[in-house]
Amino acid sequence: MSHTALIRSHRKPRRSASKIAMRAGVAGGVLSTLAVAGASGSASAAEPVTQTLELPTLTADLAAQVAQSADATQQAAANYQLQAERDSAAAKAAKQAKSDLAEAKQKAEAKKKAQQAARKAAAERASRSAERTTLAAPAASSASTGTSTSTSTATGSAAAVIAFVKAQIGDAYVSGGTGPNSWDCSGLVQAAFKQVGVNLPRVSQDQSTAGTQVSLSNLQPGDILYWGSAGSAYHVAVYVGDGMFVGAQNPSTGVAEKPLSYDPPTGAVRVL
Repeated sequence: MSHTALIRSHRKPRRSASKIAMRAGVAGGVLSTLAVAGASGSASAAEPVTQTLELPTLTADLAAQVAQSADATQQAAANYQLQAERDSAAAKAAKQAKSDLAEAKQKAEAKKKAQQAARKAAAERASRSAERTTLAAPAASSASTGTSTSTSTATGSAAAVIAFVKAQIGDAYVSGGTGPNSWDCSGLVQAAFKQVGVNLPRVSQDQSTAGTQVSLSNLQPGDILYWGSAGSAYHVAVYVGDGMFVGAQNPSTGVAEKPLSYDPPTGAVRVL
């Protein structure tokens, strides 16, 4: 026994057995909890936890809807492509039709102009034929009756022009000749009218439009006759009356007086 055991103040209070057992149980439970927690923590640190998400499984109906949607999309794309091809073909056809129409119009217009030109040419040929027949008749009548065709009933300036060209009968024909002893057709006509103060162009083409166009059935002495069309004549001479004309014809005849029937002219102009 301790030497202090008998002193009341130094005695330790006795613990009951129940309290001691309870404390032992609590301590054991705490230790058990800590051990479990530690084991759990160690396991968590060693192995990561993987979470698995489950995707919904495609049902037969859903798969059919997806396939139907894909078919519809493909069909729509095909329809758009077909429509684009049709639009392109229609535009191309419209363009070709427009081109064909324009070409047809051009051909029709050209054909129309050709027909008009042919009718005009036929009318001109018929008119010239009629005028030549009319002119040939007086010349033939004069020859049959023995009437002199070297005379003229012209007066004034026309008489002076006729006198000049008759004075040159027998001169040579030379292309580009303007006298005094050789002439070409337009050179002789120009020189004749210059005698009366009328300045004519140098060439036949211009002389055929120098005055007023007159009908071959209404000729007067002093009129200028031309062969070819007005503005593009290739020969000219002077009408001297009685169905006769004087001109520088060609190198074979030179300046000569001939009846209208010898070489019927195409037209005539009057400058006096």
